Amino acid sequence: MIAYEFYWHDAMKGYQLIGILPERRENPERITQESVMNWVKKYFSNNLNLDDIFFIQVEIETESIGVL
Repeated sequence: MIAYEFYWHDAMKGYQLIGILPERRENPERITQESVMNWVKKYFSNNLNLDDIFFIQVEIETESIGVL
């Protein structure tokens, strides 16, 4: 499963993880950097400065995910 880790750069603390969101779209043509960054505004906060945020695409092994 593909997911995105979102980081915010804080001048005092460095890079801070703000969240992880799974990719749910099946059509890869719809996935753009802009569409992924729109998730930040929608799910985390509209007040974030997008210039201080970046994301990393990661692969999550679905077999290792269990119920906590």
